[in-house]
Amino acid sequence: MTDRDARLAAAVRAGDLGEVHALLESGSNPDATDEDGLPVLCTAVAAFAHEVAEALVEAGANPDRELPDGTTPLLRAIEGGSPAVFEATLGSEPRLRLAPERREELLAAARGWYEEGPAARLRHLTADPDRVRAQAVREGEYSTLTEYTLGGRRVRDGHGGILTGLEWAFRILTPPAELVARAVRHGDPEHADRWASEWILSQRRSAETWAEVVAFHRHPDPLPRLFVIDVLVMHALTGASTQHVGWYDRERLKLLGTWVDVEDDAVVLARLLRALVDEGFPEAEAEAVGLRHAGHADARVRREVPGLFDRPLTPRAAEAVRALCRDPDADVRVAAAEALAGEALPAEDRPLLLALLADADPHVARRAAHGIAGGADRSPETTEALVRLLDAEDQDIRLSAAYGLALRDDPRTVEAYARVGRLDRPEYEHDHRTDGLWRWKLRNAPSP
Repeated sequence: MTDRDARLAAAVRAGDLGEVHALLESGSNPDATDEDGLPVLCTAVAAFAHEVAEALVEAGANPDRELPDGTTPLLRAIEGGSPAVFEATLGSEPRLRLAPERREELLAAARGWYEEGPAARLRHLTADPDRVRAQAVREGEYSTLTEYTLGGRRVRDGHGGILTGLEWAFRILTPPAELVARAVRHGDPEHADRWASEWILSQRRSAETWAEVVAFHRHPDPLPRLFVIDVLVMHALTGASTQHVGWYDRERLKLLGTWVDVEDDAVVLARLLRALVDEGFPEAEAEAVGLRHAGHADARVRREVPGLFDRPLTPRAAEAVRALCRDPDADVRVAAAEALAGEALPAEDRPLLLALLADADPHVARRAAHGIAGGADRSPETTEALVRLLDAEDQDIRLSAAYGLALRDDPRTVEAYARVGRLDRPEYEHDHRTDGLWRWKLRNAPSP
C-alpha cells in the first residue's frame, strides 16, 4: 500500500469527507485497498458513510468489483440496508452497466432481506443466540431507520427503499399497491422506505398509476390515506417540468376538495387541511373549509384552520380566529395569533392579541411576539407593548421586540438591540431579526 493510499484509507475510516475529497482531487486511487485488503469503498459502506461512498464512486471507485467472498461493494451496500449508502454506491447507468443475471442477483438480495427482515436475517446468518439490539438512527436530513446489531454485524431496515430504488433503476414498474405497502410497512412517516415509494410514485406520471394510487384515499387504514396525501404534495412539488401539469393540478384539487369533507381521522384531516393551503386552494373555498372545521373536537385539526384564511380576514374568518386565540390548546393559539398578527387590527381586537404576549405557555408568548413584531398593526399600543417586552426573561421575545421596533423606525431601536444580548449563538446565525438594527441604521442614521 502506497503512502497516498494509506492516507486515503485512514481518511475513509475516520469518515473525514473533506480529507477524502482533497486526497481524491490530488490523485489518490479511489479503488485503493484498506488494511484488510478490501477496497476503501467497502470501508465506507460498512460504516454507513454515504457521503464518503459517493465521493469515492464519483471519483471512479468500482462498485461492481468482485471481492474474495464473491460479493461486490454494491451488493454489500444492498445487504447493509441503508438507502443512502445504496444510492451513493449504485453508480451510473446500472441497467446498461450490469448484465441481466447480475441485476437479478441484486434484486433477489434486496427482496430477500426485505421479506425476511433484518433482525431475522441477522440471526440466520450469524447463528448468534444473543438478543438482537435495535436502535433508531437518522439518515440524511429527512429519513429515519432502525439499525440492528448482532454477532458483530450491523444492518439497517431500509431494504424496502433499496428494492424500490433498484427496480426503478432497472426500469421495472412495480405495481403501485406494492409501493404503497412498502411505504406504510413501518408505520413511520419519515422512514426511508416511505420516502423511496413517495418519490418514485411522484415520478411515474400516467393516468393508470395516478388512479391506482389515489384509490388508497378510501382505504380503511389511515396510514395509506396519509401516504396518498404525501404523494399528492410531492406531485405538486415536482410537476413543473412534466407534461400534463394542468391535468394533475386539477385532479389534485378536485380530490382534496371532496376528500376533506368525508375524512373522519383527525391526523389525516389535519394533513389534508395543510395540503389545501400548500396547493393554493381557491380562497373562498378554503375559507369555507376552515370555517367548517374551526370547532373540530381535535386540536390537531383546529391548528390548521387559520392557515386556510386569506388576508385580509373576512368578518367570519376574523371571528373564527378570535375564538381560536382563546383555544385551550397552545398550538392552536399560536396559529391564531400568527393569523391575527398579520392584520391591521381594529381597536377592539387588539387586547386579544396583546394578551397572548403574556400567555402561560412560553411557546405561545414567543410566537405571538414574533407575529406582532412583523405584523401590520403599527398602533401606539402595539409599539408600547413591544417596548415592555424588552424586560422579558426570554431572549427570543426580546429579539422580536427589538426587531418590531426597528421595523417601526422607532428611535429606541439601538437601545432595544443592546438589551437583547449577544446574538452570536448558532440558532441566530440565519435569523432575519438579527439584521433589524443594521437595516434601521441604513434608513435612519446619517449618511457619511
